[in-house]
Amino acid sequence: MTEIELRFSPSAARDTGSFRLIELPPELCQLIDSTAESKSPHPILSIKGHPTEDAVMCTADKTYSLRSVVLSNTVLVLTPSRTDPDGTVHVRDQLHEVLELVSSVPKVHKLPVLLRGMEYDEGDEDRRATLPKFSYEQARSEIQASEFEFNLGLRDRRILVLDGWLRPIASAHLSTILGLLLNYLISLGLSHEAAPVEELVSSLAEDYEIPREVSNQIISWFGVVQEGLWKMDVSALVAEIGLALLGNYKHDPILETEFMAKWKNAVGDAFESVVSLQLLSGNYLRNPNDFSGATINFFPSSSLPTEPAARFTELFLTRQRWKSDEIGPFLSDIVVGSKERDKLLLKYARAMTTPEGTWYTARVGYNN
Repeated sequence: MTEIELRFSPSAARDTGSFRLIELPPELCQLIDSTAESKSPHPILSIKGHPTEDAVMCTADKTYSLRSVVLSNTVLVLTPSRTDPDGTVHVRDQLHEVLELVSSVPKVHKLPVLLRGMEYDEGDEDRRATLPKFSYEQARSEIQASEFEFNLGLRDRRILVLDGWLRPIASAHLSTILGLLLNYLISLGLSHEAAPVEELVSSLAEDYEIPREVSNQIISWFGVVQEGLWKMDVSALVAEIGLALLGNYKHDPILETEFMAKWKNAVGDAFESVVSLQLLSGNYLRNPNDFSGATINFFPSSSLPTEPAARFTELFLTRQRWKSDEIGPFLSDIVVGSKERDKLLLKYARAMTTPEGTWYTARVGYNN
């Protein structure tokens, strides 16, 4: 049996606190092993976070929160000695905790706050030089999200990248451009399955002076572009137009039937069959009324707190009880998967089963 002589390193005092032990989840181990075996470039792992934030670790496409777990036994960090005889190892540090990586929701909710006052609207070309600016690179370094999730967050929040600067587009202006795209598809006899991007972009630029870089990005948000042809995501585009309409009814509810008629009219005969309130889940409240008919009003989950306790407080201040299928969409942006959502419901809500289905009420009382 090989004998090993164990000594404390001369630099042990200086090294104390310099090492961290991280437990990798299976999918991350597999990623690292696969790149090692295939001799492909090693995956880039980065730790992000300001001193006031809990740190996260990001891969190319996923975000993990770092959670400290205290160990019952001390772990010694050993390295071969460079000065002592062969077989001698030095104790460099003693660890009493391990950092666990847990799948986490990317913190892209900070984007609207960082970009407040930088909205892109019709006729804004002359204002570019005077507007406050926040660059793509600045945001990517500050936002706790992988690069894939960050770019997805820009798309989902309708944020343009113009000359390297981030500009969230005004909802009404975006809706207008989408309406024009639908009109062009009909008037030019183009298929929404394979519409030539250049023809659409040129038409918008010539007829309405919409910059090509703006229309190109918008087209990419609502479908797939391959070999110059746009395969439109009909549901996503129709939903965006509906969302812009719904935004006008935040404080004053509108009859559901009236809203649906306005929405269908906005998308035109060719796409009215796609219109469904399900497309707007997590953005509205429906209020049944036996006399005049159900009404709806704008209530976007993106405007709610991202911290779970505060989110549930806001939800139960808005309504004392929620059906399971109603509350779910208002939690999807703060959890990773249905299991985590169910854990939050168990922690912050009380379930009641009735002939109408499952209802959730608050575990604590709130004053409306």
